[in-house]
Amino acid sequence: MLSSAAKVIAARGQKVQEWQPASGTKEAILAAVIGPSGNLRAPTLRIGDVFLVGFNADLYNGFSFK
Repeated sequence: MLSSAAKVIAARGQKVQEWQPASGTKEAILAAVIGPSGNLRAPTLRIGDVFLVGFNADLYNGFSFK
């Protein structure tokens, strides 16, 4: 599912990382978005072709949901 995204943004606390899956960073993306249960971390939002995974208030307040 994430491989079809144009951009994946993962937030954990104050740390926010951004990837473009087509650039071949699969292992790094999966390490950031998969939780201890083996599922995607929560919350996970898909907005168009962008995935937001995890929570960071500044990220959600500054993201354009158009």
